[in-house]
Amino acid sequence: MKSIKIKGMSCGHCVMAVTKALSAIEGIKDVKVDLKNAEATFNEVKTVDPQVIAAAVKKAGFEVV
Repeated sequence: MKSIKIKGMSCGHCVMAVTKALSAIEGIKDVKVDLKNAEATFNEVKTVDPQVIAAAVKKAGFEVV
């Protein structure tokens, strides 16, 4: 499992938005977003460029830190 810290989440809707954004990336599965720890964990079934992940999170309205 890989994990990333995410800045800007404050509610369940935020969690759903980040989960949806990460799940839409080819090569990522089993996304779990933890609001309390401001963190997302996921499995990569193939290598995904970290910039692609950061861009998807940013498009959802949040920031990878």
